[in-house]
Amino acid sequence: MGKRSNFERLPRDFYSTPYAAVPSLIPHLRGVRTFAEPCCGDGALVRHLELHGLRCAYAGDISTGQDALAIADYGKVDSIITNPPYQRPLMHALIEHFTRILPTWLLIESDWACTKQAGPFMPTCIDIVSIGRLRWIEGTTMSGKQNFAWYRFDSSHLAGPIFHAHGLVLVSSRGNSLCAQCGRSYRSYRSDSKFCGDACRQRAHRERLAVTQA
Repeated sequence: MGKRSNFERLPRDFYSTPYAAVPSLIPHLRGVRTFAEPCCGDGALVRHLELHGLRCAYAGDISTGQDALAIADYGKVDSIITNPPYQRPLMHALIEHFTRILPTWLLIESDWACTKQAGPFMPTCIDIVSIGRLRWIEGTTMSGKQNFAWYRFDSSHLAGPIFHAHGLVLVSSRGNSLCAQCGRSYRSYRSDSKFCGDACRQRAHRERLAVTQA
């Protein structure tokens, strides 16, 4: 199961999505302006994505009576983006269901891609974007015990995924670099530049220290 830690497992796998999960995803959302969040929990992922200029057209959760498996249409939305429950039968049913509706980004532990049970879903997986370990419990310095990644699925794709390494610096179509921390485009004057400024560089450094010390 995902989200392993030394803490007692939370009911319904309700783990609020930390902001640190989002910046690595942003550069891969070209063309995505609106999204649906069908497993929104407390709305953290919606807030994080809207900070980057995306608009949430639908947010729902089983805890408020909105069963994602019962919804077959989100209207004019570019993508589903969500942090799904990690109980395997339910998560697999959601992958299958979402992929039939829209291109879908799901936050899942990295090791899932190496399991036999992931095999049937890999042909329709386009990208796996590694983001490393995350701190799931607010107020603690402890990170989880698993690495995570964003997985993009699309039913029209059958060629399997491309893996994007953690911390990889992408280059925008205008020749600018994309910040490895916040995902924003910036003009880089050094070939080894990864961050748009000191604030993002320091934030990334603090997050690496937190993971190392945990």
